[in-house]
Amino acid sequence: MNNRTIHVTRQDMERLRDLIASSHIGRGGDDRDRPYLATLAAELDRAVIVAPDEVTPDVVTMNSRIRLRDGRRTWIMSLVYPENADPEEGSISVLAPLGAAILGCRVGQSVAFRVPGGGERTCEILSVLYQPEAAGDLHL
Repeated sequence: MNNRTIHVTRQDMERLRDLIASSHIGRGGDDRDRPYLATLAAELDRAVIVAPDEVTPDVVTMNSRIRLRDGRRTWIMSLVYPENADPEEGSISVLAPLGAAILGCRVGQSVAFRVPGGGERTCEILSVLYQPEAAGDLHL
């Protein structure tokens, strides 16, 4: 887990808390995601909650499309809810270690996260290419 301030919109916070609660009582979710629920919950516990019109466009929110760098490699991905995750299409679940790590972070921040094998990786957020709040797409 990273020691940094993260910003999460009220709507994202409510939906993510509902996701965690429903996964704990066995309604939905994927057993593969269960180990990452505690990580996401810890991230949310320390988040600063902001209104959608208060989140700056350089913050990674749910359904944002971002450019990341891991060493010399760069890639683009979208941060999505588990039911919309498709790594081959560049959509990563907020329950994945990287997904939970980048939620609420800003452009220029580096984040560390644990990979399923137990190792730690780091990547830098280079840009937010699309953010629903900045685009006025508050229904996402």
